[in-house]
Amino acid sequence: MRNLMTQSFATAVRAAFLSAVLVAVGSIALQSVASAADEKKPMVSKELAKPLKAAQEALAAKKFADALVKLKEADANPKKTPYDQHIINELSGFAYVRLNNYAEAVKALEAGLNDGFLDPGDVANRVKTLAQVNYQLKNYDKAIEFGNRAIKSGTADDEMMTLVGQAYYLKGDWKGTQKFEDNLIEQQVKAGKTPKSETLQIALSACVKLNDADCTTKQLERLVTYYPKTEYWAQLLATLHNERQTSDRATMQLYRLMLEVDVLKEPNDFNEMAQLAIEQGSPGEAQHVLEKGFEKNVFTDARQQDKNKRLLETAKKAAATDLAILAKVQQDADAAPTGDKNVGVGLAYLGYQQYDKAADNLSKGLGKGGVKNEAEARLLLGIAQLKGGHKDEAVKAFKAVKGDPNLERLANLWTLHARQA
Repeated sequence: MRNLMTQSFATAVRAAFLSAVLVAVGSIALQSVASAADEKKPMVSKELAKPLKAAQEALAAKKFADALVKLKEADANPKKTPYDQHIINELSGFAYVRLNNYAEAVKALEAGLNDGFLDPGDVANRVKTLAQVNYQLKNYDKAIEFGNRAIKSGTADDEMMTLVGQAYYLKGDWKGTQKFEDNLIEQQVKAGKTPKSETLQIALSACVKLNDADCTTKQLERLVTYYPKTEYWAQLLATLHNERQTSDRATMQLYRLMLEVDVLKEPNDFNEMAQLAIEQGSPGEAQHVLEKGFEKNVFTDARQQDKNKRLLETAKKAAATDLAILAKVQQDADAAPTGDKNVGVGLAYLGYQQYDKAADNLSKGLGKGGVKNEAEARLLLGIAQLKGGHKDEAVKAFKAVKGDPNLERLANLWTLHARQA
């Protein structure tokens, strides 16, 4: 995980704590000249004025260790008031920061935050600083505590949101990470914002750690939605592929999308897709897939090459035979009372990249009714329309895919791809 504060950490922390010590120094200086009108303001007690003044002077001279000696002397005084303690904490915190002792600094400055004397205008900055320091010190529970405090007060920025999510992750709280990031993503989407890639990746990683397949798929779909990189498509479709589809026809539909977004890579997948295409009545698609595989040099060893060359020859012969009778088959399909034959013709034309003819026949078949697998036919229609350059019509077709959960999921992914094309 990337560290958020590595470069600017010391500078930011010291600047934040400097403002706190200036308040403390001012309070000490005012003690000797306070008027009756100022009596309601908290003041350093007379008993501790001397050691605190000495500590202030040591800090000004950059003698930070000497300042801490004076501050410990003041802290040991039984006559110190709550406000004296506040000043001791503030000055100690500053001295510890200057000495790069952040572990002690956070103790002092957390006490100063919670004792009721800190100026309300400084609270938000102190909370943010303590979240950052604790994160840097790997005190992840404290970082989360202060980060969530900033979130609840409405003062958290994007960096703070990322810090809290990373703190949950780095402490190994995968459920906490997933819940926090999921809520953040939903809030951002609801507000019309694009979730950060880093936020989506942390959520995804938490799902993987939880071994939650549904959660993993959900986060990958979000990544594909907002950051449609080939690598994210590959992860998502590999996840679906590993689940294995419920039927050969569903597997074929998954392969079509994998080929479309250029994440079909394995030689066995090219081979299986081609065989399924032949079996399902689309030899032209089988030929196209195998030619694509050879073009990409997918088949690397001699046995793979020979095997798929033979399959390619089979596909070419089947495609030539199919094309020779396709016009007659279409006439018979047009005369049929139900739409299944037209759907079959549409599938064949889709395989030959004749997308308008494919869409026309698929639409005709669906219009007639009596189609055995309407969800698949509508998915094929959307693919044909998209490939033919009719994006709006394709999206409508994809949205109409109902009744088969696997195909509905693929239709949603095709919709994403269509909108990004």
